[in-house]
Amino acid sequence: MEHTAKKKDGSQDIKILPACTLPLTGVGVVNEIITDLCVLSVTIKGLELREMAPGVTVEEIRSKTGCPIIE
Repeated sequence: MEHTAKKKDGSQDIKILPACTLPLTGVGVVNEIITDLCVLSVTIKGLELREMAPGVTVEEIRSKTGCPIIE
């Protein structure tokens, strides 16, 4: 999945947020988030950064994620 969504005006919208704003079909069933930038594990402590794509920095991932990331 793409880490951010592109808007019509060219800006980017953050997709990974602290809480879901859409109706839920399952609670607590996501263990990993795999995007074009990185792999994040969903833990009790928060999102843990497991792997980054080549050329991507931690700062870039943090700026495009709507909640804290644990390294």
